[in-house]
Amino acid sequence: MSNRDIGNEILEGILEIKAFKAGKVDLKTRELSEPSSAKEIRQELGLSQFAFAGLMGVSLRTVQDWEQGRREPSGPAKSLLRIAEQHPEVFTQLA
Repeated sequence: MSNRDIGNEILEGILEIKAFKAGKVDLKTRELSEPSSAKEIRQELGLSQFAFAGLMGVSLRTVQDWEQGRREPSGPAKSLLRIAEQHPEVFTQLA
């Protein structure tokens, strides 16, 4: 068991948010870029649609819909696409 004081951590977080809103502190922020298309990323990895779907944890139909523009990847899927694009070695180790 850890000796964390969750209540105190929550309170500190709330105080930090209030200080930020009051302009007293700056919080570290990061702007995330949009990943390339699923098709471009999949082709760069050299994977079939079926294999790519398995690594992404989605159905083959979902990958096909993304690639044909019928659907857009959701937030978590976009995050995985960003990882696949920026760190392809992670996906190639899993394939």
